[in-house]
Amino acid sequence: MADMLPPALKPVSPQDWETLIDDFQYGGLRRHKWTSLSPVLLDLALSTILKRDFPLKLHLLLFLEEFSDSFFLEPIFLDRLLDSLRLVIQSPADGFHITLPLKDQFLVSTTSIFISLDIFNKFHIRYAESLVELLLIIVNRPNHGPDRQTRAVACECLRELERFYPCLLSDIAGHLWSLCQNERTHASQSYILLFTLVIHNIVALKSNVSVLNTSVPLVPFNVPQSLLAGGSSNSTNMGLNYKELRRAMAFLLESPQVLTPCGMVEFMAMITPVAISLELQPSMLKVQFFGMVSSYNPILCHVVLMLYLRFVDAFDGQESEIAHRLILMSREAQHYLVFRLLALHWLMGFNELISSGEVKKKKAMAVEMRLSFYPRVFDPLALKALKLDLLAFCSICIESLKSESALDAGKSVDKLFGDGLVSVSAFKWLPPGSTETAVAFRAFREFLIGGSSHSATDPSTIRTLLESTIFNTLQRMLVDMMLEYQRLVPVIVAFIDRLLGCQKHHWLGERLLQTFDENLIPKVKMDYKLVSCFPIFDRIAENNTIPPSRLLELLTKFMVFLVKKHGPDTGLKSWSQGSKVLGVCRTMLMHHHSSRLFCRLSRLLAFSCLYFPDLEVRDNARIYLRMLICIPGKKLRDMLNLGEQFLGISPSPHSSSFFNIQSPLTSHDLKKLRNVSSYVHLERVIPLLVRQSWSLSLSTFGVGNNKPDYLQGITDSESPGEEKDIDGSTDIQILETERIGQPQEPLRVMDSKISEILGTLRRHFSCIPDYRHMPGLKVKIFCTLRFESEPFNRVWGGVNSPASGVDGLDTLPAMYATVLNFSSSAPYGSIASYHIPFLLGEPPRNGYVSGESMPLDIVPVNSGPGEQKSFRAPVTIELEPREPTPGLLDVSIQTNSENGQIIRAQLHGISVGIEDMFLRAIAPPDTPVEAMPGYYSDLFTALWEACGTSSNTGRETFPLKGGKGIAAISGTRSVKLLEVTATSLIRATERYLAPFVVSVIGEPLVNIVKNSGIIRDVSWKDVASDSSPDASTSVSGFDGGPLHLTYFAGEDESESLVSTSKKTMGCFHILIFLPPRFHLLFQLEVCDISTLVQIRTDHWPCLAYIDDYLEALYLA
Repeated sequence: MADMLPPALKPVSPQDWETLIDDFQYGGLRRHKWTSLSPVLLDLALSTILKRDFPLKLHLLLFLEEFSDSFFLEPIFLDRLLDSLRLVIQSPADGFHITLPLKDQFLVSTTSIFISLDIFNKFHIRYAESLVELLLIIVNRPNHGPDRQTRAVACECLRELERFYPCLLSDIAGHLWSLCQNERTHASQSYILLFTLVIHNIVALKSNVSVLNTSVPLVPFNVPQSLLAGGSSNSTNMGLNYKELRRAMAFLLESPQVLTPCGMVEFMAMITPVAISLELQPSMLKVQFFGMVSSYNPILCHVVLMLYLRFVDAFDGQESEIAHRLILMSREAQHYLVFRLLALHWLMGFNELISSGEVKKKKAMAVEMRLSFYPRVFDPLALKALKLDLLAFCSICIESLKSESALDAGKSVDKLFGDGLVSVSAFKWLPPGSTETAVAFRAFREFLIGGSSHSATDPSTIRTLLESTIFNTLQRMLVDMMLEYQRLVPVIVAFIDRLLGCQKHHWLGERLLQTFDENLIPKVKMDYKLVSCFPIFDRIAENNTIPPSRLLELLTKFMVFLVKKHGPDTGLKSWSQGSKVLGVCRTMLMHHHSSRLFCRLSRLLAFSCLYFPDLEVRDNARIYLRMLICIPGKKLRDMLNLGEQFLGISPSPHSSSFFNIQSPLTSHDLKKLRNVSSYVHLERVIPLLVRQSWSLSLSTFGVGNNKPDYLQGITDSESPGEEKDIDGSTDIQILETERIGQPQEPLRVMDSKISEILGTLRRHFSCIPDYRHMPGLKVKIFCTLRFESEPFNRVWGGVNSPASGVDGLDTLPAMYATVLNFSSSAPYGSIASYHIPFLLGEPPRNGYVSGESMPLDIVPVNSGPGEQKSFRAPVTIELEPREPTPGLLDVSIQTNSENGQIIRAQLHGISVGIEDMFLRAIAPPDTPVEAMPGYYSDLFTALWEACGTSSNTGRETFPLKGGKGIAAISGTRSVKLLEVTATSLIRATERYLAPFVVSVIGEPLVNIVKNSGIIRDVSWKDVASDSSPDASTSVSGFDGGPLHLTYFAGEDESESLVSTSKKTMGCFHILIFLPPRFHLLFQLEVCDISTLVQIRTDHWPCLAYIDDYLEALYLA
């Protein structure tokens, strides 16, 4: 800031002031560095405010006001402040440099600084007198229009000084009264409030001053001697001048018409204690202000209610008028909802304001107005809830008054209850978590226990509540609702739980459960939906005051029903509902004496052991039966305990949040980790056609040779300069050559066809990377990771575990920073791990909140593909095979739960099949797109020729990409006959092998494949073309005869022929690349009812898996 000032107070820019203000507000060292410059900064700030072209004047005033304790340490600083204030006030307002808002803010900030510094006690009195005198000069210009706002602000400043120093202006009260009478602008409210506060302080301190005397001059101002002599000492307070004060009150009571609603609130807060002290008649205030109750302004209504609170007797007989007016306010639809709700809250409180001696009158008024409390159709739900509370209050009044006969009173309460619930009757068919349902059950509770508080001194007894009309009506209503609307059972259970959790009203909950046992159980319908009532059956089973006989008989009948209805279409219903029955039986064993249950429960469990169709339910029933027979009651209950609190371990005495913080520690619970794979699933997106459970592995027996024979390269082509550089982990041989100094191979004579084939092969192998010196070809397996929420929450818990009950929300668990690690004994090289930052658990399939039951024969129609996708994480596994063989990937997971636990566990493995190794052959990058079909057809022909037994290319080696390694081809051939129709074969080929088809031969087959449009960009050949790359192994003509295989020389020709009347339709040529450098070739000679598959490959171990693959592909 101008290099930390002095030399002659350098000019400071607005940006520098902003930096200075930020330093002060930040505090600490940034503020401390300016402490020594406080006087300089104050002078600079005041001079800056007086500048004409400075834009941040208001900011500087607020800055000085906020940090006044740092700047105004000496009296001289106050003089400078007052001088600056006078200069600004006396300057004419030009609307740009000196504005009215600047004047107003300067007055307010100066007054605030003086009050915060306690100017009377810490500084000379002249400073306070100077400020008050300046304010009085401004105020003493009544009806002057241009500065009316500034005069109003000056009045407010004087009012704050008067409030902080009572009776400061008492000597000039006469002048203030005169100013009030003369002022006619909108500033009159500030004048009246200032005069009212002066009168209030005079009365409160009983100061003996004349409010009519104007002999004391207004200016210059002198502080009253009473303040200088010690404030409100009794020596100067000789009593009130009642006559003058009443005249002043008469004037003030005629002034409210000029006050705003907010001003009226402040006025009434000051005038009411004055009226009480002067012993004025409350009727004077009532006549003057009671009319405001008819206003639609809620603030004015609040003023009337506050007046009623202070003068209850003066409003005798007008209580109903006030109540009706509040009801009308709540009905005004054009009002804001908050005002309508406020009117009802006032009405509920107004009923409590009526004196205890008028209880009968209050109740009679409530009964008379009950028709006004009924909710309307279009009332907002919050308004309906409050009106139902008022109706509950009316029902209490009706029962206590007994104005009619007992029967008529009961009918009136019953009608009031039923008619009031009509407005929220939609809860019966809305979801149980709807707001209407919550409002309805809140009304149930208010009607039931609204007349009984939780206080120990409450005279109402439980017997009175049990015998009330509302309780009897509510019992019948709840039973009917559970029979007709099963979805409401969890809400009713939550209602019962709330009653049972209350120390005073738990008898009501127990009585309701007894009613359900007596009236609900005999009426329930025996079907699969009975399971929806099991939550209420659990509460009945937990209560040891209810005999279990009815419930056990019902459960026995239900088990018989499940046994009779069991069939092939039942699915998991029998297991699920049978398990729920055993759960209720377990609850009975936990809360009842065994002797009370033995006969009926043993019959139920014995029947389940013998006849129930589900094995797990039978086993559990047998275990419970043996425990019931053999184990005493107390030990049985200990064994059945869920384990929420371990026996013999007391809870920690440290209950602070420090000891409740869960640190992120790795879980070592083997029981938890062992079952992780049962609810965390890694699954393939595309399942395998063949689930390979074995892989071919041949060991070597040669001394000094660590490679099996099928992997040996072309050994006779090695030169003395060649050396084998083979990675110990590889399964194929790639020969490494040194180009420099390598002796030339002997020249061989070959025809143009073989030369063309070798050129095609060299071009192809030059695109295959040598994985020893560069990244190899990768195989991708696409999977998805998901986990089930319910078992995950049950085992690992959560920070926000799902809440039970009607108001509970389903909070799904999540896994954070998940890492999947892969390993395999198969030759797949190093497999990279996969990272998933966040994964949300799958929601429960029934869509219900925790603790709710739903019949399993009701299947929710949701869980579409888009919805399931949100709860599944895509996982891509990349393999770099050293040998094209199936295998199994071991999967381990490391993740973090919401409560900070680190989970490390093993998941189910992922199977890798031979079809995962299928890749499209690599094409040279310089091959045009339109030439691709021809290139792949030529490559198929070259590889087919090279893999033949009579191939002339066996001595050739082919350099790989990178120029260091070479590879040789050692071919093998096989054949397989598929007895499958041409249509099925074509459809399967198009679905699974379309990317690998390079040629389609034969006019009939070409026409069929072209019309489907699935196989494209291949070489199409008609009958005139060569039907096979190897004429010796293919059919010479399509009209020559049927496809057949002869296995034995003496085999009957009629038995070996597939067909004697069908013709060959054509051929598919399929070229599959097997990483890291091998090939698999199919030639499918398609007939109407059979197909002959000729197979050639340069990796013969893969033939062990091809047979199963072809059968799964075409014959499954």
